[in-house]
Amino acid sequence: MSLVKDITSRDENFAEWYTDVVKKAGLVDYSSVKGSMIICPYGYAIWENIEKILDQKFKETGHENVQMPMFIPESLLNVEKEHVQGFAPEVAWVTHGGSDKLEERLCVRPTSEVLFCDYYKKIIKSYRDLPKLYNQWCTIVRWEKTTRPFLRSREILWQEGHTMHATEEEAVNEALRMLHIYEDFQRNVLAIPVIVGKKTEKEKFAGAVASYSLEAMMYDGVALQNGTSHYFGNGFAKAFGIQFLDKDNTLKTPYQTSWGVSTRMIGSIIMVHGDDRGLVLPPNIAPIKAIIIPIGDDEPVLNATHLVCDELKKLNISYKVDDSNKTPGFKFAEAEVKGYPVRIEIGKRDLENGEVTLVRRDTLEKIKVSMDEVASCLTSLFDEIQKNMYDTALKRRDQMIYEANTWDEFQEIAKSKPGFIKSNWCGDEACENKIKDEFSMKSRCLISDEEIHTNCVVCGKKAKYRLYFGKQY
Repeated sequence: MSLVKDITSRDENFAEWYTDVVKKAGLVDYSSVKGSMIICPYGYAIWENIEKILDQKFKETGHENVQMPMFIPESLLNVEKEHVQGFAPEVAWVTHGGSDKLEERLCVRPTSEVLFCDYYKKIIKSYRDLPKLYNQWCTIVRWEKTTRPFLRSREILWQEGHTMHATEEEAVNEALRMLHIYEDFQRNVLAIPVIVGKKTEKEKFAGAVASYSLEAMMYDGVALQNGTSHYFGNGFAKAFGIQFLDKDNTLKTPYQTSWGVSTRMIGSIIMVHGDDRGLVLPPNIAPIKAIIIPIGDDEPVLNATHLVCDELKKLNISYKVDDSNKTPGFKFAEAEVKGYPVRIEIGKRDLENGEVTLVRRDTLEKIKVSMDEVASCLTSLFDEIQKNMYDTALKRRDQMIYEANTWDEFQEIAKSKPGFIKSNWCGDEACENKIKDEFSMKSRCLISDEEIHTNCVVCGKKAKYRLYFGKQY
């Protein structure tokens, strides 16, 4: 069908393929605001599922939702110098209110650490006030020079957690706890294998003591940072003068974390799982798990369609019926472009045998099942699809991770093979920069569970760390 033929092949031009899929699947549209996208209902429904599932996990771990202002006074932003320097190139400023020039510029929030600290200073007085476990779902603005739907936009939908703790140990544990909640979500809901680890000093978040990230590999071997969690120590708290009276009757400074994910994860779902026919959604995140396509409008077909709908309702399986006047072939192609996990074809010929046809989106395999087994079969089929999508993504990722023990090996791999390179590193930023400058590859994260068995891949000196390098979106 023309709908599919309009999608560029992944292997021919991955960038064009991505743009084709987000448009043809009805996820986004371009707006009159340069660098900002319109998230269409189907795309937003995916985000709503992400928000719903994660929000439940946050609340189960004691976090509460709040809403901070969109604007940050310049003087407030400047309280923590390292932080503001890290964000300065991406900050959007408000200089006028109506026709009046503002006495002080307002930054449109690129992140909200300083807003939370300003508030925490007011409400944290005693050890009894800790920990403070807050999260907000909001938009942020970062003035990106080059934008792409979901991956980099000037206006971003995301969540950001900001917590305060009485001790360093509690704060470090919180940063790691939230990191692992993200990891579980990516693997078991999005079916995306992620590499989880600590960022280098050069790549950590501005103002953080330690940053941890979740690194996903896209189909083309390029990394997408799918989430981060940061331990701030008490640098922000000291800068803002936040103190609490501890049990021993002395004033102490609390320790802070922040962590966040964004609509960028929708981009990763597309680029990890999508194929030349369009979007492929894991059942655990799909807004519509099954698309029902009646073939013809004969009474037996319509009756069977109603029966299937009733059964899906009983099991709380989200579905949609395509009863438009398009041809069956067009409906099939449209269902594939939109990535619905399972297509249910109800035709007169199958019904004569008491059957309907289920089509898996991940493999396009057709399965004949009896009418009274449709709903029960779907439940197990969704689990199979979810697992297969994860296993397929994991296999491809692992095939694109390479080992380089010498500079010659590193150069050869970087020039000829897409993917991640594992190497040993001395810890010198100059070596990290050399790889970035020569191959546009940044360090992704440190590897904590592998033995360091050779010298630094760049300079040949004794290695202190092992880490992944890769190009990034």
